[in-house]
Amino acid sequence: MARIGFTLALVAAILGLAACSGKADKAGGKGGGAPSVVTTTVLAPSPWTDTTDALGTARARESVEITAKVSDTVSAVQFDSGQDAAAGQVLVTLSNRQEAAGVQEAQAAYREAQALYARQAALAQRQLVATSTVEAQRATRDAARARLESMHADASDRVIRAPFAGVLGLRRVSPGSLVSPGTVITTLDDLSALDLDFSLPERALGKLAVGQRVEAASDAFPGERFQGAIASIDSRVDPATRSVAARARFDNPDKRLRPGMLLNVVLDQAARSTLQVPELSIQQVGQQSFVFRVTPDNKVEQVPVTLGARRPGAVEILDGVKAGDRIVVEGIVKLKDGAKIIDAAKAGKADAGRDGAGGQGAAHGASAGTRGG
Repeated sequence: MARIGFTLALVAAILGLAACSGKADKAGGKGGGAPSVVTTTVLAPSPWTDTTDALGTARARESVEITAKVSDTVSAVQFDSGQDAAAGQVLVTLSNRQEAAGVQEAQAAYREAQALYARQAALAQRQLVATSTVEAQRATRDAARARLESMHADASDRVIRAPFAGVLGLRRVSPGSLVSPGTVITTLDDLSALDLDFSLPERALGKLAVGQRVEAASDAFPGERFQGAIASIDSRVDPATRSVAARARFDNPDKRLRPGMLLNVVLDQAARSTLQVPELSIQQVGQQSFVFRVTPDNKVEQVPVTLGARRPGAVEILDGVKAGDRIVVEGIVKLKDGAKIIDAAKAGKADAGRDGAGGQGAAHGASAGTRGG
């Protein structure tokens, strides 16, 4: 009987220890132990601007390759590579001795035909010459004038001018070079403004509008943003790629941007009000996202949320929390549902208050000791 009593007492003691251990584990799992120090924030609606990214190629507002209209040798080159050119400025002169002689010959023929017509017209007024003779001479005079204009045009083709003001490219000919139609002499670009052509998916068509602000960035100028606006939108959607082309215009007063550059385009949409949280506050478990919401008794509850758009450092929250909720931003790694927390900001104020009170108490004690002495 003694052995049976001892065995029963031992079993009861073991069950008691197990029960105590279970209560301790349960208390620990539901926020027992020391509270975690975290950083929190209160959710409030704030403006959010969606952006659309694309790649675009820069083009000069006006751009042309300067070529010759006729085959001839270069007589003189009157520009340097990279210089600014005014509209109508002479760039290259081709050999035109034959054309100059033709102009002189045509001028002499025209003067003679004009003089003969004038004499016959005077005689016709005195009825000394038939009217048909005067009309024939008038036709001869008009033909001579047309030939003179043709010779002037041939001569002008030997003088190559800038069609508009801009910046000249590299010079590709020298005096004595033989050029022909299609031979590129140089390039001319109006760099005062640049057009940036880019394409966006068909679904973005409703977000595009003429005059919409556009930002562009280039690897050639890290950290810089160039401001522009959409100048035109293509009237068609490409059926092969299901994309729509748009053109933005950028002022380029310092001529830093050049035609042919690849630029990253960012289009800002109209701002909208939404809830957004720092990326640090999001806990990802598989495909589900969570935040830790602070309860009135300084505990946290794990709340599933639906995420929206993202940008560096911030995430849009579509569902799961509401304005006015306090959520944990930093320190979520060590948290579990139901854990106790202390806001780092409040903890800092409490420590400062205790330090101040301790200092006052020490000063009071020192003063009393002095008076007692």
